[in-house]
Amino acid sequence: MLTDRQKVILRMVVDDYVVSAEPIGSRTISKHPNLGLSAATIRNEMADLEEMGYLEQPHASAGRIPSQQGYRYYVDNLVNSDSKISVDDFTMIKSLFTEKIDEMERVAQQTAVVLSGLTQYTGLVLGPQVYDTMLKNLQIIPLNDHSAVIIVVTSTGQVQNRTVTFPEGIAMDEVERLVGIVNRRLQGTPMYKMRSRMLEEIMHEVARSVGDYEEAIRLLDQIAPTIGLENEAKVYLGGATNMLLQPEFQDVQKAQPVLSWLEHRDRVVEALKADGRAEQRTSVRIGIENDVETLQDCSLITATYHVSGVPVGVIGVVGPTRMEYGRVIRLLRHVSLGLSELYSKFYNGS
Repeated sequence: MLTDRQKVILRMVVDDYVVSAEPIGSRTISKHPNLGLSAATIRNEMADLEEMGYLEQPHASAGRIPSQQGYRYYVDNLVNSDSKISVDDFTMIKSLFTEKIDEMERVAQQTAVVLSGLTQYTGLVLGPQVYDTMLKNLQIIPLNDHSAVIIVVTSTGQVQNRTVTFPEGIAMDEVERLVGIVNRRLQGTPMYKMRSRMLEEIMHEVARSVGDYEEAIRLLDQIAPTIGLENEAKVYLGGATNMLLQPEFQDVQKAQPVLSWLEHRDRVVEALKADGRAEQRTSVRIGIENDVETLQDCSLITATYHVSGVPVGVIGVVGPTRMEYGRVIRLLRHVSLGLSELYSKFYNGS
C-alpha cells in the first residue's frame, strides 16, 4: 500500500519521464510547485518506491524511471482519464465524423491515421467486417447417406465449408429441405445474426417440413457454427513507423521486431480480437502483460466500438511503455463513441 506522498511522487515521476524520456532525479521532483518536500525526503521516498518495484534505476548515478509495475499502478490508480480532451484534439476527431463518408472502409483507415497523428504512436483499427457480410446461399454436397459438406457463400464472395454428419432419423432429402429453408428465409441476413435467426426464426417451418424435429435441431446445431464463422477481419494501420520516433527505439535492432509484427496483419488482428472479446470497453496492456512477446517493451491500449450494443470492432494505439496513458485513453474513448454512433447510423440506414 502506497502512502499519499508516495502516490504523488510516483505520479510526478511518470508524468515527467513521459515528457523527457530521461531518468528523473529527486531535485527535479522537488522543483514542482506546491509540493513542499525537500530533495532528501523525495530521494528517500523514491528509494522506497524502487524497493517496492514501482521505480527502476537504470544507472547507479542517474535518476529513476517507472517500472512496468509502476506504470500499471499509475494507470489503475493515478491517471486522470476522465478529463476533457483539448480543443485541437476535439477538432481533429470531429473531422472524422462530420465528413460525408459513404465507404466504411475509408472511415476505418482514416481513423487509424488520425489516432497516429494525435498520439505520435501507431494507430490500429480492426474494421467491422462482420457487419458488411451477409449470407448469399448454402450449398450441400453429399458424401454418403450419413454425411455431407455444407458450403456457405457470403455476399463478399467468401466461401466456407464444413462436413456435417446427419443424426439418426434424418434422410438426405430432409437435409436438402433444411438447406432450402435457410436459403429461402435467411438469404441476405448479416452473418453476425445468422446463428440466432437460424435457431429461432425458422423453427416453425422446420417442424412442418422435417419428420423428426429434435434431430433436425441437432443438425442445425452442426450447421450454425459453420455459418457463424468469423469473416476475415481487416486491420488498418496509421503511422506504422512512428515507433522509430521514440527514444527507446532509436536502435533499429530493438524496433525491428515490433515493425515486423505490425507487417504481419494476421498477428495484429489476433491481438485486437482478444481485446474485442473482453468485457471492458477500454483495455491497457503494459509490457509483459501483452501475450505477444514482441510487444513486451510496448503498451497496447484499445477500445471497442459498438452497433446496437454489440461490439463490432476495435481501435487501439501501440507505443513504448513510456506512454501518455491518460490522454491516449481519453482519445480512444472519445473516438470509439464517435465510431459507434457513425456505424450505427450507417447500418440502421439513418
